[in-house]
Amino acid sequence: MLFLYNLVISIAGFFLRIIALFSPKIKLFVDGRKNVFAILEEKIKPNDKTIWFHSASLGEYEQGLPVIEKIKEKYPSHKIIVTFFSPSGYEVRKNNTVADVTAYLPLDTKSNAKRFLKLVHPEFAFFIKYEFWLNYLKELEISKTPTYLISGIFRDSQMFFKWYGGFYRNALNAFTYFFVQNESSKQKIEAIGFKNVIVSGDTRFDRVNTILERDNTLDYIENFKNDQPVVVMGSSWPKDEALLIEYINQAPENVKFIIAPHNIKADQILSLKSQITKSTVLFSEKENQVLSNYNVFIIDTIGILTKIYSYGTIAYVGGGFGSPGIHNILEPATFGIPIVIGPNYSNFAEAVSLVNLGGCIPISNTNELKDIFDKLLTDENFLREKSEICRSFIQDNKGATDTIMRIVS
Repeated sequence: MLFLYNLVISIAGFFLRIIALFSPKIKLFVDGRKNVFAILEEKIKPNDKTIWFHSASLGEYEQGLPVIEKIKEKYPSHKIIVTFFSPSGYEVRKNNTVADVTAYLPLDTKSNAKRFLKLVHPEFAFFIKYEFWLNYLKELEISKTPTYLISGIFRDSQMFFKWYGGFYRNALNAFTYFFVQNESSKQKIEAIGFKNVIVSGDTRFDRVNTILERDNTLDYIENFKNDQPVVVMGSSWPKDEALLIEYINQAPENVKFIIAPHNIKADQILSLKSQITKSTVLFSEKENQVLSNYNVFIIDTIGILTKIYSYGTIAYVGGGFGSPGIHNILEPATFGIPIVIGPNYSNFAEAVSLVNLGGCIPISNTNELKDIFDKLLTDENFLREKSEICRSFIQDNKGATDTIMRIVS
């Protein structure tokens, strides 16, 4: 089976080079890997001490960042190596300041894994949440490198738990410890013979909790808000926006709306703006505007949504009408903002938990959206109750990083 795995990886690499001729995203994926080994040879010397972190994409990087920062504090003389699989992670965080070297992870061929680990020679290796690359794990096991999975999640659908998944299960022998998010994951991994597992929780709670320690001030958002209630719509998709626009167009004049779409392509932003009947301004148009005169503020830029949530009365987090589902609900929750989402959230443990607690409210149609928005905007006790649930949810679940650091040495 490992032979078939390696064959599939090789075939995928061939076809990705062809697809890259027609897809800008795949072109980044392919081109970004061309010079990885040269970069590693230049920036890592044979006598350097290194620690390697791998994340699939941006979300996993953010999830692992509290551990990366703590490890950097504990081992200041080591070089921190961060790799990404996806362009959506690497291209956004390639200039991060926490890592000494940031690169794409070469495709998981046996030769790539051997060459990569020879150049990086990590003292420890960390995989964040998932991304189980069999050749890399095999080489880590052979070299007896302490290897950790942090904020891991295991589900029945994964190959480890199938009758034909023996070669995948064998790869897990590389891990020194599995730090998993919940008891269900612990039980699953123990059932296939691994006892080196600890329920540490999700490091994302530690990550978002630090947001409260920053300066989240945005003067232009404060001017726009003008002491009025604000609904922040974060990472919205067209299916979310179809419901939201209907509500916005009939909402009371004293309610303000900030929309931060997931996709900020100019044509989609203009289409969104054209459907809104309330006075609307774009982030790119805000200069020399009296922002308090507008009802709707569309954020056609990236990188400021977290700070915007701090001004919200209610948050609507997008993605819940598509696949795989909703975006990050923990950022608005840390500010104690009630959260409304679409119906597709079952694959996100934090969302399931917060829905069960009552701080996050799923809706399926316009009528449900209107009912919950109206109640949150008119019933102060209800708003306060939901807000406190969200705030407490973050505080009650932080601490995963400390648990991990007590074990890693």
